[in-house]
Amino acid sequence: MITAVTFDLWQTLILDNRELGLQRAQARLDGARETLLSHGVDYNPDHIREAYRGCYRACRAVRNDNKDVSFRRQVEIFIDLIEDGLSNRLPESAVAEIERSYAESFFDYPPRFHDSSQQTLEAVRSMGLSIGLISNTGMTPGYTFREFLQQHGLLQYFAVLTFSDEVLLAKPSDEIFLMTVKSLDASPGATIHVGDHVNNDVVGANRVGMKSIWIRGFYEPDDPNDPESQADVAVDDLSDVSGAVRQLISL
Repeated sequence: MITAVTFDLWQTLILDNRELGLQRAQARLDGARETLLSHGVDYNPDHIREAYRGCYRACRAVRNDNKDVSFRRQVEIFIDLIEDGLSNRLPESAVAEIERSYAESFFDYPPRFHDSSQQTLEAVRSMGLSIGLISNTGMTPGYTFREFLQQHGLLQYFAVLTFSDEVLLAKPSDEIFLMTVKSLDASPGATIHVGDHVNNDVVGANRVGMKSIWIRGFYEPDDPNDPESQADVAVDDLSDVSGAVRQLISL
């Protein structure tokens, strides 16, 4: 008996693109340089950009091991790649200001919610199912996503929100799925996970015994013949998810 559904965020409930990502990156770089200049420290913009890229690579390496770093730690890594030990030498107010501009770049260049996000969440809730969110956060902190969901009236649908930078775990780790299911007072076999990423969402959910719904169009399986990458149901769009949930309930 299905009692809960968990959703991915990126390219599932919200839709992003490369152009917006590049604009957010530039806003982070500009904000960091402005803060450093205001504290009498001047670095070449290209040097700051390379530190940003190095931070991305360092955090990606952690996530490739199914772990994550806190958002504050990510910002400190960035600052220390500009100059070793710089985060400890700067005033706390300067580090906090860089963290703020790093996070708020999301609101400067926000992605859009899928047109069917609210309709889908409402349909799942109307089935009497508990709803959770499991998201790898990347360059944006969980607290920013909460505010974004609240602004758009969607926070109300979630009983549990699990963000990788807050739990220091990243999909497709077993733990991030299991801790969310437990918080929903559900069992893996009674929970459906919905997402676009074959490895993070489908394989991750399948490995812990959850049902999975894959939204096609963003990622393809590395090995189409791998049984772990086979979703219980594959759909072409978020608007098809509520029907897929009903299909799994009826099995």
